[in-house]
Amino acid sequence: MEKALTQPLIAALISSVIAIRAYRRKSLDLSGALAGFIVMTLHFAVGYRYGAMLLAFFFSSSKLTKIGEERKRQIDADYKEGGQRNWIQVLFNSGIATILVVVIWKLTGVQDKCLDTKESVLITSLIGGIIGHYSCCNGDTWSSEIGVLSDDQPRLITNFKPVRRGTNGGVTKAGLLAALAAGSVIGLTFVIIGFFTTKCTTDVALKQLLVIPLSAMAGLSGSVIDSLLGATLQFSGICTVRNKVVGKPGPTVRRISGVSILDNNTVNLVSVLFTTLLTSIACAYIF
Repeated sequence: MEKALTQPLIAALISSVIAIRAYRRKSLDLSGALAGFIVMTLHFAVGYRYGAMLLAFFFSSSKLTKIGEERKRQIDADYKEGGQRNWIQVLFNSGIATILVVVIWKLTGVQDKCLDTKESVLITSLIGGIIGHYSCCNGDTWSSEIGVLSDDQPRLITNFKPVRRGTNGGVTKAGLLAALAAGSVIGLTFVIIGFFTTKCTTDVALKQLLVIPLSAMAGLSGSVIDSLLGATLQFSGICTVRNKVVGKPGPTVRRISGVSILDNNTVNLVSVLFTTLLTSIACAYIF
């Protein structure tokens, strides 16, 4: 009972400090900070591991977004200082996981659980979905932020032809390796925090280590799915006036790839949804 009362208070305190800090550092605008506060509070209130995975994604991605800002400004027509995110981007990058967190809370309260289908297939699948969700988000962001700064020639994922930096669906070796690393960071966070917050038998606890390679693959898979969607269902063109890659057709824009069906937010949402589902199913089989 005491934990059920104190954990939400601790969650609100942690979330308020981080949301204010992110707003002051221009990682989030005001609407993003408010949405982030709500999302973070829910995550930490239900389980510290869920909040930790969210923060591993947010801090690492925000840091990478600010590296090489001048070069990114020259490439990206829609560049925002500090990669500042609003409430829409916060929800598109954390909404599905937040729903899963709330469902877990309804089923288990604030009791942290191990991945163990012998105890509950449903809980294991839901937790696996959250792992997949943040592995995908982190993998996509690291892949984009590192890939655009690498010396590798970007190639369109559908036909491997060279494309301009910043083209939706363009991939590099450095970017794909970054996606693997980003996913593994989420898995490592889950495992390390779990050693302090869960009580499992020795064999079940050791099996949790499989989350690290699984999350690495989820990071890579999410990035690949995002790139496939970006190359086909998201427009990319070169503006002949600004000499930059843009995401909307126009009279001065020469098409590179894709059609205008999805925008960047919906591409992220669909890739997260697929990766969440795939990782959830994988956890049900593995654990």
